[in-house]
Formats: sequence, structure tokens, C-alpha cells
Amino acid sequence: MTLSPHGTALVTGASSGIGAVYADRLAARGHDLILVARSRGKLTDLAAGIADRTGRSVEIVAADLADAADLRAVERLLAEDASIAMLVNNAGVGATAPLLAADVDAMEAMIDLDVTALMRLTYAAAPAFAARGRGTIVNIASIAAIGPEILNGVYGGAKAFVLAFSQSLHHELAGKGVRVQAVLPGATATDFWGIAGTPVEHLPGEIVMRATDMVDAALAGLDAGEVVTIPALPDAAQWQAYEAARQAMLPNLSRAEPAARYRRTA
Repeated sequence: MTLSPHGTALVTGASSGIGAVYADRLAARGHDLILVARSRGKLTDLAAGIADRTGRSVEIVAADLADAADLRAVERLLAEDASIAMLVNNAGVGATAPLLAADVDAMEAMIDLDVTALMRLTYAAAPAFAARGRGTIVNIASIAAIGPEILNGVYGGAKAFVLAFSQSLHHELAGKGVRVQAVLPGATATDFWGIAGTPVEHLPGEIVMRATDMVDAALAGLDAGEVVTIPALPDAAQWQAYEAARQAMLPNLSRAEPAARYRRTA
């Protein structure tokens, strides 16, 4: 088996749902794979099926990214394996309970995985990608990043971090040959919802997208050079207007004097 000219894609949360679809699609595009998740059994079955279908090399790493030692091991892999050309930060958990009904320890654990682990893996990959002058980082966020009222506020805050972090990375790394994409899915038909506290069957069917459709749309956005991809958004001009308004504010957000409306008149 020869090494892929497209390089190896490392996908976290790869044993099911969105991560498993990314693994399948990226192998079909010619990438070798390193699949990371907690369940060795699921990873083994998935890897065997993908390798049989595509002929690509598929390695598995059974790791719990909420565990410091496991996280550091994946960081070392990203920093040291020169074949890795793509990182898909997909691992994460969510919550649907409002703040007053949520357990604070569970919220901290969610931040550890959705924010800290994603940040640390990106910090491991980005310098290696920049040094080689190529690489792609895909961060799976959520529409809650721009609609924090939709679900639990800690989850929305965590995904807002992923969006802002990705935009900053794009600004910093685009000139170094490193591509960055943030994907903002809406409700997607995976076991995410059951784990978060609201089974997907309880959601209106018209708002739930199949995981295969979501990933295919995200990859189409990546191919189109999008920094932010919102698979369900029908009118791209709405996001463009949102982003243009944000950019227009930037020169006025830090000034020596308060805005006139805040100055005392007496």
C-alpha cells in the first residue's frame, strides 16, 4: 500500500455519526486516515470497512480526549507525524438543559472536550502544518455559535469559542499555506442528541439533517474555500451580510473616548 499523495487526515470523534462520515468521505477522496475515539471496537469495525472499500491505510487510536494522558498522546502524534495533512476536530458533547437545570461539573467536562481538547490538538497541528507550508484544519462548531439562545448557554459559548478561534486561525495562518474551516451544523441525526438530553426523535423532522448530507455540504464548502460553512443556510448572502457588519464594526470598537451616547450631559 502506497502513502496517499493527499496526506493523512486525523479525525476525532470518528467512531460514529459525523466523524464516521468524514472518515468515509475523506478516504474516498484519497486520504489515508488516523481515526481517534474512545471505543476501540467501533473504530476497528469502521476502519476495516473503509480500508476494504477504498484501499486506503486506516489506523486507529483509542483515546479519551477528556483524559490528559490520552490527549497528550494525540498531540504528540499530530506534532510528529509528517504524513498528517488534515485535522478534523469533531469530538465533542452537547447539552440541551437550561443553565438552572444543568450540572456544573458536566458543563466543565463539556468545556474540557469542546474547547480545551480542540484548542490543544490545533496547537499541536498548526505549527507542523505551517512549517511544511500545507495543511487543513476543520473545526466542527454549531449554529449555537451564532445563536446561543437555541440550546444550553455553556454549549453555545463553547461553540462560539470554536468559531472565533477558527476565524483567528484563518487570519493568522492563511499566508502560511494552512487552511482553516469552521463548520456550523444545525440539528443533525446522530446520537449527539440523546447524549445531550433530548433524543433526536423529539425534534421536528424539518430541522434535522442527515449526517451524510451535512458532511457532504461541509466538504463542498471546504472545496469552495469557505472559512465558515453553515450547511443548512439557504442564502449565503445572509452570512456574508452578518460578517460584513462585524468587519465594519472592528475599526470602531476601541477608541480613546466613549461613544457620544455614553457621555454625561450634566
